[in-house]
Order: sequence, then C-alpha cells, then structure tokens
Amino acid sequence: MAATMRTDIGRKRKQNEDAAWFDEKRGVFVVADGMGGHLAGEVASQMAIDAVRRMATRHKKPSVDLLKKTVLGAHERIYLYAQGHAECAGMGTTISMMWRGGGYMYIAHVGDSRIYRLRDGHMEQITQDHSLVGELVRAGLLTPEEARLHPRRNIITRALGTEESTRCDAFEVPLSRGDKLLLCTDGLVVTATDEEICRAVCTGKSAEESLSGLIALAKAQGAPDNVTVVLAQC
Repeated sequence: MAATMRTDIGRKRKQNEDAAWFDEKRGVFVVADGMGGHLAGEVASQMAIDAVRRMATRHKKPSVDLLKKTVLGAHERIYLYAQGHAECAGMGTTISMMWRGGGYMYIAHVGDSRIYRLRDGHMEQITQDHSLVGELVRAGLLTPEEARLHPRRNIITRALGTEESTRCDAFEVPLSRGDKLLLCTDGLVVTATDEEICRAVCTGKSAEESLSGLIALAKAQGAPDNVTVVLAQC
C-alpha cells in the first residue's frame, strides 16, 4: 500500500502532541493525539506509536485479538508511566490504527481520532468517536455539524492512559482495489466537514496535494489544534 503523511502544529498550540507512523510494506498505519500537561501528551502519543511499531516487528500477520491486545497493552504502560512520573500525571492519548491482511483491514481504535474509507467518490467514517458529542450524535440529540461546532467537542469518553482501565474497539472491514483509507486526528475534523475532506481526497490529485490541501483548509479555519493526516491507498 502506498501512503503519505502530513502533520502541523496548527495556529494556537505551542507544541505538536500528535504522532503518526506507517509501514507501507507491512500495511500498518497509526495516528495518536496526545493530551496532558506540558509535553506529557507528546510522551503518551509516542508511547502508543512505539507499541504499534513493536507489534509490527514481532508479528507477521494481523488479527482483531492482536490489535486489541497491543492497544490495551499500550494503555497499561502509559497509565503506569504517568503514575510514576509527576510531570506526566493525567496524560493520555487517542489511537486509531489499522493493519492490512489480505482483503481486509484490521482496525483498533480508542478516542476521537478517525479512520475514513473512501470508495468510488464516497466517504464513510469506519470508527466511532469516543466523545461526549459523539454519544449525543448517536443518540440523535445532535447533528454531525452541530457536534463539530459544539463548545464541549473536546471532551472524550475513552483514551489510553487517563484511567486505570479503558475499552478498545477492534474489528475488520473488507477492502476493494482503489480504496483509500484516511486516518486523522480531531484537529482536522473540528475545522473541516466530511464533505470538504472527501472533496479534497477524491478530486484525482496526488496524495501529497490532497493532504497539503487538508492542512491548508484546517489552517484557514483557524486550526485550534494539531492536525495530522495519513492517507493510504490499496
């Protein structure tokens, strides 16, 4: 799978606490959005990325159980590290990762970063936001657009490391030739609608141009958070 990545600090943050990594040959891709005190979010997101890199090195093929075990193991390490380092107290991170196996993409996800699948000019969000506004959308109390602009949109209900335990969504989705998979942190989705994201990725431009366009769009809308995007194509 061919892949491209872009990340930007945005217009209001003092540091970039997002992290991302991919291995095109193995078909492994991950983004993480850290949170916490000074630089602590950066520590948490990098610990999550490191866990995925170790998994990809030690194992030859994906499974739902393997991805879930990897994510929950990363959660435990982040939580224990924070308990032993006062400067990292309360740190945590989201994680959205995928590993291709045959005609399927295996997914593991915690938090409000997202994975989209783009096929034949249409885009589908294949992860659920573990956030307050995400729950309100699923309950029919907010529209997706209202959620995107809601003043409490930054409250997440699941993360790695912030509590003693967490839950991980893990599943597989079928792939077709030509599918594009977009992983992104919430710095993109709070500034761009799904329609704008789809238009940027489905216009036939190169992956580099598409992602540069998404970063430019986020910054034009004020980019209140770090923005990280990874685009992979089957």
